[in-house]
Amino acid sequence: MPGPKDLDPSSSPRALLGAELRHAREKKGLSQEALGSQVFVSGTFIGQLEAGTRRLQPDMAPMLDRALGTDGFFERNCAAANKSKYHEDFAEAAEAEAQATTIREYAPLLIPGLLQTPAYARAVNRAYDPTALEETIDEWVEGRRERTRLLDHPTKPLLWMVLDEAALCRETGGRAVMAEALRHIAGLARRSRVIVQVLPLSAGAHAAMEGALKLMEFEEAPPLVYFEGVGTGRLEDDPATVTRLRFRFDLLVASALSREKSLALIEALAQDYAHEEHL
Repeated sequence: MPGPKDLDPSSSPRALLGAELRHAREKKGLSQEALGSQVFVSGTFIGQLEAGTRRLQPDMAPMLDRALGTDGFFERNCAAANKSKYHEDFAEAAEAEAQATTIREYAPLLIPGLLQTPAYARAVNRAYDPTALEETIDEWVEGRRERTRLLDHPTKPLLWMVLDEAALCRETGGRAVMAEALRHIAGLARRSRVIVQVLPLSAGAHAAMEGALKLMEFEEAPPLVYFEGVGTGRLEDDPATVTRLRFRFDLLVASALSREKSLALIEALAQDYAHEEHL
């Protein structure tokens, strides 16, 4: 009997791969846990592959083919499913982000990607690589802009951002760029598209002194937490870890300014940047 057809890379290949995985697993009569034990991952991870929130790693693909009798389908299509326009260290997180129903994020040093304007994103990416070709920077900025299209939907995903005051005060790209960036955030908040709170410097020590934090929830997959460092990133699905870091985020919310006071501070900073630009 012929196996499933190869994926069309032009049409959400990871979602299609996940659907094929679920179909093949159910056809074999295997639970997610049973299949996971054969390929040395958890049943939770199999569920995340099926939901399209995690990447199929190249070394796992042939093991899935052997376990499911799919005649090399997953090995052939692994590369197409993993093709991404994002940096390798962030690709899996960005693609999970696109599937999330709720995103909670704490940003200590810069405005997070989903809230960035193109000018701010350009300044950040140029700082990351001062010698990059302008065409490369253009590609990175376009990738960032693609991510922000999540906000075109009026209500989904729920986006809750806690921004450190230090990120708002770090002049990135010049004062005009900062004024535009903060006005953009204020506009999203005033339209009730995002929940934004500012963690003021006066809060002192807080629950996320070690760095950035992003938590994502999904309709058909367990929640994930994303850890980010300089040039590195890692997704984690361990339930105890996710629960512990969700508590950390709740503590940050408790230490942050109210939404109303946060909006007032963001708009005041935007006005200051705009005023000083014209002095």
